[in-house]
Amino acid sequence: MAVEQNMTTWLTQDAYDKLVAELNHLKGEGRRLVSAKIAQARDEGDLSENGGYHAAREEQGQQEARIRQLAAMLENAEVGEAPSGSQVTPGTLVTVYFDDDEDDEDTFLLGSREVLGLDDAVDIEVYSPQSPLGAAILGAAPGDTVSYAAPSGSAIEVTIVSVTPYTG
Repeated sequence: MAVEQNMTTWLTQDAYDKLVAELNHLKGEGRRLVSAKIAQARDEGDLSENGGYHAAREEQGQQEARIRQLAAMLENAEVGEAPSGSQVTPGTLVTVYFDDDEDDEDTFLLGSREVLGLDDAVDIEVYSPQSPLGAAILGAAPGDTVSYAAPSGSAIEVTIVSVTPYTG
C-alpha cells in the first residue's frame, strides 16, 4: 500500500498504538533478527549459490520497505475519535447505491484495514480514500450523487444513502 506524502491519515488511538509498536519492533528486534539470518547465511560460504542468504536479503528489503511505509503513515497521522457528522470521511461506514441499480445497496468502510486496526477476522469491505470511488465520495453527504471513472473509462454514478462513524 503506497502512502501519499503530506496526506493526513486518520487513526484511532488503538490503531496508532499498534502501528507504533510494529514500527518499534521492526526497527529493533526485527532488524537484529534479519541481520543475524544474513550473517549466518554468509558464514555458509559461496553467496552466489546460497539460497538462505538471498532469502534473508529479500526479507530485509521487505522489512525496510515496511519501516518506511509505517514511518510515513505515522508522520502524517491524526489520532482521535471516530469522525462524526454526516459527511463521508475516512473512518466512516458508507452505504451507497449505484444509480443503475437502486435496489442493490452496498455498505463499506472508507479507509484502510491496516490504518483502522482491523484484522482479517473483521468481515467488511474496505475502500481506500485514494480509490476512484473513495475519492469521489469524500465530503459527500446522504442524498448526494457523485460520479467517478471506472477502469474502463465509463462514468459510474453512486448515491450516498447513509454515513455513520465506524466504531469497530
